[in-house]
Amino acid sequence: MKLLRSFAALTSTLVLTAASWTAQAEIIGIEGTTTDGHQKIFNLEAGNAAISTPDGDSLLIWAYGDMDNSASAVQYPGPTIIVHEGDAVTINLTNKDIGEPVSIVFPGQTNIAAVVSNDLGIDGTGDRVVLTEEASMGETVTYSFTASKPGTYLYHSGSNPDLQVEMGLTGAMIIRPAVNPDTQAYNSADTTYDHEYLYFLTEMDPSIHQAMDFGLTPDTSNYKPVLWFMNGRNGPDTLFDNNVGWMPHQPYSSLTRMHPGDKVLLRIIGAGHDMHPLHTHGNHFLQVARDGQVLTSDPVNVNTVGADLAFSDYTQQVLPGATYDAIFEWTGRNMGWDIYGHTDGSGALCDGLPGPSNGTDPVSFEDCRYHNVPVPVTLPENLDLTFGGFYSGSPFLGAMESLPPGEGGLNLNGGLFFMWHSHTEKELVNNDIFPGGMMTMLIIEPPGVPIP
Repeated sequence: MKLLRSFAALTSTLVLTAASWTAQAEIIGIEGTTTDGHQKIFNLEAGNAAISTPDGDSLLIWAYGDMDNSASAVQYPGPTIIVHEGDAVTINLTNKDIGEPVSIVFPGQTNIAAVVSNDLGIDGTGDRVVLTEEASMGETVTYSFTASKPGTYLYHSGSNPDLQVEMGLTGAMIIRPAVNPDTQAYNSADTTYDHEYLYFLTEMDPSIHQAMDFGLTPDTSNYKPVLWFMNGRNGPDTLFDNNVGWMPHQPYSSLTRMHPGDKVLLRIIGAGHDMHPLHTHGNHFLQVARDGQVLTSDPVNVNTVGADLAFSDYTQQVLPGATYDAIFEWTGRNMGWDIYGHTDGSGALCDGLPGPSNGTDPVSFEDCRYHNVPVPVTLPENLDLTFGGFYSGSPFLGAMESLPPGEGGLNLNGGLFFMWHSHTEKELVNNDIFPGGMMTMLIIEPPGVPIP
């Protein structure tokens, strides 16, 4: 098992690494300010900004931002709007400095009322139900609707969308369920999770952004993306913390962290023009919902029937405009070897479990049938290895061993890394520069390591 410095080595089934990065334990969005603990009124703006890409470019974008946060600016993707089932939601959108009308549409939501400032509407009252309403520069449009169904949703501009969505006017909306809103994605126990992460997938054709920057009319029909984004960043920038200073308009990380036995909710959104196959190394996931609908044979009684139509897969074909919810787990079950190696005493509860099959340790999630069984591969001598910065020196979870001077250092917890990425090879580059694009990492952290 030769460990290479190149990121190409990270595409193997198991990469023995660890890191000390921190990541969001919950989706980062607009924090609630109302007395009942979550926000229902959002004041957004649409404006210009520039984002950085790892190929050294700087691109003009149009994006949404949170006007209630004095430290905020417009961002790509837009602020993640988080509300609760049954909320009466109001979103005020002000066109700050975009020289054409902008708007928002909310796929999956119904009975949306929209009112534009200084516009009395068709019936003279200012109230009307429409697909969308636009705000010219300096105007504000107000959208109102009831968040009637929990789920993962997309929002984006409904004005000249071929250009405006490409320019960056798009974001995610999460509606939490009435039942256990902090631990379930839907009103079904099958959607229970310990941590949740957002994977907002888009792409860009820089020539369109450059044309707009120079005041030219872009040809959106001749679309050729060369940059692929996850949560508004290209790899390896996807791995840095939220809200790093050098990416003020790209606040969201994509790094995923969990412990053995945790359930991780993957909220996946296809927000661009193209289909993107998102591939998860380490284990299959269980898709439990699509487009805000639990995969169930009985939607009326989903709270008792559950996601009985859920299915397992290892690559999610993420279609444009679609959303997916999936549950991912990782344990030592059926691994065939002791994931801890017992170098630090982890998994000792297995010693007291009876029977030939032994079961699974309820704390460490070691498969006790393989207690003390070594990794079935003999590593070469150190002189025959190239050590990457993430390698802990050991193949075991939570274990650290000696490394050559100057190597390692990013694996303080002795975790195991798995690369999650697009399965379309060209989407793993930044304008033909590898590695990059639609790529992030999953870190399996040892039990006891805090995950914020």
